[in-house]
Amino acid sequence: KTRGRAMQEAVPVGKGAMCALLGAELPQAQELAKAAAPTPEGETEVCTPANDNGGGQVVLSGHATAIDRAIKLAPEKGIRRAMKLNVSAPFHCALMQPAADVMAEALGKTPPRNPAVPLIANVTAAHVSDGATIKQLLVEQVTAMVRWRECVLAMKATGCDTLVEIGAGKVLTGLTPRIDKELAGTAVGTPADVEALIKTL
Repeated sequence: KTRGRAMQEAVPVGKGAMCALLGAELPQAQELAKAAAPTPEGETEVCTPANDNGGGQVVLSGHATAIDRAIKLAPEKGIRRAMKLNVSAPFHCALMQPAADVMAEALGKTPPRNPAVPLIANVTAAHVSDGATIKQLLVEQVTAMVRWRECVLAMKATGCDTLVEIGAGKVLTGLTPRIDKELAGTAVGTPADVEALIKTL
């Protein structure tokens, strides 16, 4: 709740934006973001990859005017499609630093605990088992890119062959086979879904 409120308040409405790039790998998205960041006046705005979703899908985040430039420049970079997302704030970029500061203060009051189950951080796409490190990564996650593609591959490397998405929606489930065709993905959003899943395991 604290994180969500802080992220909404970090940037004035209309000052930030995000766009999805389809038919783009991360290096292409990084090149596009770098090209879109400079303003006509010679200043530099924020425009960086926010989500590396895999399967040719990367999301950019930053100043609204920089995102508009990125959308216009996308065809020149060989990107099939770029579309602005209907979001309330430019998540996972440097503009979220005020929210990261709020998170740091809130988590500073929380004693660290080591996880009881294996955990892969989406900031590093690596296993983390130390509670204090997890607290720091939760702060960094507010402004850092979500390395989902790498997280999925890291899970596969541990021996996982089925990924279960818990909660509303099936976005991550749909991305799974696009990242690695050997992986199966399923989504559970209700108690009935959980019961059905258990029967298949």
